[in-house]
Amino acid sequence: MRVDDVRDASGNGPAGDSRDDRALPYLIDAVSDYAIYMLDAQGCVTSWNTGARRLKGYTAREIRGRHFSQFFTPEDRASGAPEQLLQAAGRDGRVETQGWQVRKDGSRFWALGTINAVLDETGRLIGYAHVTRDMTVQRQAVDALAQSERRFRLLVEGVVDYAIFMLDPNGVVTNWNRGAERIKGYAADEIVGRHFSNFYTPEDRAAGVPARALETALRDGRFDAEGWRLRKDGSRFWASVVIDPIHDEDGRLVGFAKVTRDVTERRAAEERLAASERQFRTLVSGVVDYAIFMLDPNGVVSNWNAGAQHIKGYAADEIVGRHFSAFYTDDDRAAGLPARALKTAAEQGRYDAEGWRQRKDGALFWASVIIDAIRDEDGALIGFAKITRDITEKRQAQLDLQRARDQLAQSQKMEALGKLTGGVAHDFNNLLMVVSGQAQLLRRKVGDDPRAIRALDAIEAAAQRGEDLTRHLLTFSRRQRLTPTATSLSDRAHGLRELISASLPASIDLDIALPDSLWTVTVDPSEFELAVLNLAVNARDAMPGGGRLSLTAENRTCDGAGPEALAGDFVAFTVADTGSGIAPDILPKIFDPFFTTKDVDKGTGLGLSQVFGFARQSGGLVSVDTELGAGTRFTLYLPRAEAGATQRAEQDDGPAPLAGSARILLVEDNPDVADVAARMLEELGHEVVVAGGGQAGLKALAEGAAVDLVFSDIVMAGEIDGLDMARRIRAAHPDCPILLATGYSEAAERIGDEFPILRKPYRLPELNRALAGLLKPKVVSLASARKARSPKS
Repeated sequence: MRVDDVRDASGNGPAGDSRDDRALPYLIDAVSDYAIYMLDAQGCVTSWNTGARRLKGYTAREIRGRHFSQFFTPEDRASGAPEQLLQAAGRDGRVETQGWQVRKDGSRFWALGTINAVLDETGRLIGYAHVTRDMTVQRQAVDALAQSERRFRLLVEGVVDYAIFMLDPNGVVTNWNRGAERIKGYAADEIVGRHFSNFYTPEDRAAGVPARALETALRDGRFDAEGWRLRKDGSRFWASVVIDPIHDEDGRLVGFAKVTRDVTERRAAEERLAASERQFRTLVSGVVDYAIFMLDPNGVVSNWNAGAQHIKGYAADEIVGRHFSAFYTDDDRAAGLPARALKTAAEQGRYDAEGWRQRKDGALFWASVIIDAIRDEDGALIGFAKITRDITEKRQAQLDLQRARDQLAQSQKMEALGKLTGGVAHDFNNLLMVVSGQAQLLRRKVGDDPRAIRALDAIEAAAQRGEDLTRHLLTFSRRQRLTPTATSLSDRAHGLRELISASLPASIDLDIALPDSLWTVTVDPSEFELAVLNLAVNARDAMPGGGRLSLTAENRTCDGAGPEALAGDFVAFTVADTGSGIAPDILPKIFDPFFTTKDVDKGTGLGLSQVFGFARQSGGLVSVDTELGAGTRFTLYLPRAEAGATQRAEQDDGPAPLAGSARILLVEDNPDVADVAARMLEELGHEVVVAGGGQAGLKALAEGAAVDLVFSDIVMAGEIDGLDMARRIRAAHPDCPILLATGYSEAAERIGDEFPILRKPYRLPELNRALAGLLKPKVVSLASARKARSPKS
């Protein structure tokens, strides 16, 4: 700068004293935003404007003649910074500077300044012109931005479980974070510039999987998949991969954000991004499948990405500054779960959990949450990096799988119990057949001896009890042979009242309301009545002090949405009491066979088992609703009968007329059962031919034995059981009636209506009715048949 360009404060100078020249000092002095002053060649202040006085605090009188190093910090003066600046300005003519300067009161401000050398007409240095501006506010803004960017970078760098990197639109890697280096094994300088297909297996590359991944991400806005990937050393790992397209402000595709997680061992790995701040922000903002955000040490949200907005529903300006406990349910907040999560992350470095979280609209979702503690270079906790993913669908799939496993286990349990029950039932009913049959035969011989009659009553009562136990077990395990028929529940209301009233004390009121509008249902009437009786007896025992027992029903259409997936038309038949209710710990066990809370000799534990088995075997189910002290409601869902089904007339339990004397082939491999069955047949007036098994029965017929009916057990030892024998006899003698008997047999389940079946243990009236129904059409007595067959006739 030439001296011609400078005027002193009086307005005099070598350039003359024009009006503009005289105004210049006043103009400079009026500038209040800049400190403009002159230094002599040694750096001492020679002039001082208003801006300098406002900025630095000195008046012109106080500062003139003092060295300008007065404005520098002690450390800058100690390093010789003022002198170096003057030397640079004298050498180069001009120097720019910025840094901390000191005011008169000792406070500091960030100064941006220029120093220009001032030369006279001969080019000799005579001083310096110094202009300074206070840039403290701008400096603070820059520092705040840098701090924000640093915190944002620390957020992602604190995430160690994900490889996060950018691809250009062609799939070429443009940057690389530490998580990617840890998972894939490549350093940044080894992979940047190479195509991301290097991470795929040879077979995936040959199939075009990498290209399809980018096409899917571009078309659908996201690519999400799992598969095998390769590390640098050639080893494979199973990766969860998300690819999101990244667009600039104008909507142009600038590349793809790719997030990869090694889920082979579910290891946690800290991630770092090696991208520029613009790429870094674009990358994180483009990830929409993960909520990635930062918390301060107290748990207050300090930043927010697009994925967080997508999952949780809050925009950044709605949630930044609020505590992250807003995402938790009321119960979790009351239990202190958010505070414990931060405490765990701070103490252990990481918190990993799953649980219910809330969106902005209050909706719940099942979240996978990872919280990593973020520390600075000195190890001080500066906040937390939090990653949340919505895995509601995954959890539902797991629950569905577990439910299916539980149902399979229950089905296997029932199958095993059914097989065990079937085997026990067959042998047990054979024993009961002997006991019951002999007791019936003895009753006809003891006359009026009261002691003998009492003994026989006790024997038959015990046999009946044993038969009921077996029947309940078979019903529970769905091995009981049912005879379902179209049944009107409203028509059975009177019969149910008589059946149940006999078991209730006077202290219990019975209320039955079965409207005529009820649909006809398909059930076995006798098993239905037994189920209702079992429920009524249970209700009675729950009301020792009296109460009310109600039987109600209503038509109900199920849509399959319930826990049992019941679909179709049903009649919901409800047995409700006002008793003590069922305790929650007992409720899951009430349908288990032999489970009872009653005293010894007051319950078998099979009543509700029979109800459960009857409902399931009928094509419905039984549900229970209970509250301690407020009673219990059992509801049987019974399937509606198909249109056109006709009701079966009630079976007459009275004695059937004898069918006359017939010759009967009895096939039974158990000698004790064969003996009692033969004596019962003889008691009914029939002649009996006994065969000890299926093969023996066929042999007897083949050798010409003339019989009017074949009466056979189903389960017999040997290659030919009763069913196989019956089918062979029907093929050879289609006019010969056949009656089968069984205590239980899986074969009997498959017979259907092919042959009539009599269930063991049977009684004389039941045997007589079964025989009469088969022998009626023949109406040929044994005597006339013999006469017709006699060679003398």
